[in-house]
Amino acid sequence: MFKIAVLSSTNGTNFQSILDAKARGELSNVEITCLITNKADCGAAQKARDNGIKVYFYNAKELTPEAYERSVLDTLKYFEVDLVVLGGYMKIIGSETVKEFKNRIINVHPSLLPKYAGGMNLDVHKAVIDAGEKESGMTIHIVTDDLDAGPIVVQKSVEVSPEDTPETLKAKVQTLEKEWYPKVIQMFADGEVKL
Repeated sequence: MFKIAVLSSTNGTNFQSILDAKARGELSNVEITCLITNKADCGAAQKARDNGIKVYFYNAKELTPEAYERSVLDTLKYFEVDLVVLGGYMKIIGSETVKEFKNRIINVHPSLLPKYAGGMNLDVHKAVIDAGEKESGMTIHIVTDDLDAGPIVVQKSVEVSPEDTPETLKAKVQTLEKEWYPKVIQMFADGEVKL
């Protein structure tokens, strides 16, 4: 069984797509071991609880950065995780974790990296529209110590129409994310990703 842990701080849109893929019988050889969060009441945490998945909350406001990272890393090691999946995780992954799970942490970013690296959520989509881009999309990449700069696993694009708002563009991009994030996890589980 290929073990993953999901790290999230937000509503859990991408986490839900992973749960849905699992429910459809896809990701058949993938086990979601736990969800780790720095926001105890976020949507992703509730989705995990609703699906009987263990939730680990670590309060970044009460722990030093080192203690927070150690807590996350210890949890990942405890479950012997094969792949760490970030889904709306609003914290930078510490370098010790990146080193320990080299080439085994993935993130989805709502732009065609390297464009608009470092941005988040609606700010990215607004920047794309303000720049007059004709296309945008999403990038699933390996997490490294450099923000949004790791090797790209999959990149898919959508057309930006003149009528798009940051909200409508976000919806288009999220459709791609929901389709491709589970597929990429399966690619890792099947040993198809070569770095």
